[in-house]
Amino acid sequence: MAYQDGQNQKSRGLPGFLPGYPDPDQSHPTVPSNSRKQVSLQSLPPPGNLPPGLEYLSQLDLIIIHQQVELLEMILGTETSNKYEIKNCLGQRVYFAVEESICFNRNFCSPLRSCTLRVTDNTGREVITVHRPLRCTSCWCPCYLQELEIQAPPGTIVGYVVQKWDPFLPKFTIQNENKEDILKIVGPYATCGCFGDVDFEVKTINEKITIGKISKYWSGFVNDVFTNADNFGIHVPADLDVKIKAAMIGACFLFDFMFFEHSLAGL
Repeated sequence: MAYQDGQNQKSRGLPGFLPGYPDPDQSHPTVPSNSRKQVSLQSLPPPGNLPPGLEYLSQLDLIIIHQQVELLEMILGTETSNKYEIKNCLGQRVYFAVEESICFNRNFCSPLRSCTLRVTDNTGREVITVHRPLRCTSCWCPCYLQELEIQAPPGTIVGYVVQKWDPFLPKFTIQNENKEDILKIVGPYATCGCFGDVDFEVKTINEKITIGKISKYWSGFVNDVFTNADNFGIHVPADLDVKIKAAMIGACFLFDFMFFEHSLAGL
């Protein structure tokens, strides 16, 4: 399976595809298979050159994003600002994200709305800022498709997520701060996710190797019908650049807006 092939090459093959890494033939430290059990919020690596606040991301190969259920949204049917908890594989909250947008945009522009998502750590410090302008999603508007700007820390651009034109599949590119293509994300033809998970595969630029995935987990028929609260999982190599992991968190927010904002629409 392509995903398994990508995982098998995590220690050697992946760094060669990312700018700034040493030669792929050189040896690289690997993460033990039981690393998920050893991860804790207290065991942070030294800061080094990592963006402040993102040190903990360097340990994670699974990032869970849980959208909070909004009671007012369930009762009145109006779209409220999205809020997300970002957790590790043990369910410990690492970050918290809040959407900033205008009420008019949320209820009339809906999935296309412009907004800013502010990601804070457990001390309340803002560590990631995601800016989303108002843009199109239709394949009939290839020159004005979706684009996110990711800053970490706020004010310092570390990457972009850019939608690419394709008549059949949702395709996106993760770019660095210089707008150089780093990785591609390819989604399925059908993204409704009525009775199962929806996987967006993370691939190398040539799309030959799958190194991870962003999954929208199916939360059950009742929850999908009566709430817009979604659960996502980002599966990536633990040694992937934290800036790219931050961009993938932004991509996860974008997918939620684009494809899963209205649960009833997918049924």
